[in-house]
Amino acid sequence: MGTRVTELRCKEVINISDGHRLGFVADVEVKLPDGQVVALVVPGPCRFFGLFGRKDDYVVPWNCIRRMGSDIILVDLEPDKCRVPRPKPGWF
Repeated sequence: MGTRVTELRCKEVINISDGHRLGFVADVEVKLPDGQVVALVVPGPCRFFGLFGRKDDYVVPWNCIRRMGSDIILVDLEPDKCRVPRPKPGWF
């Protein structure tokens, strides 16, 4: 039985190569028209108590996922290679 996208959003992503907690799944990238999930998107950590936005997002390719548990997703990747810049607000 498959997993729904809403179930993925409740799971925390942890990198097994360095033990770093990346955060919780916020979105997924889907290949159309197949409907195949290509990557998970995890928002970057907050800057200075959330007052200055967030750091770059993590885009975790599906092939880097090693295990999916009931509340945790274990991935094996280099975090610096999967960072994607966040779009800047129009007033900057």
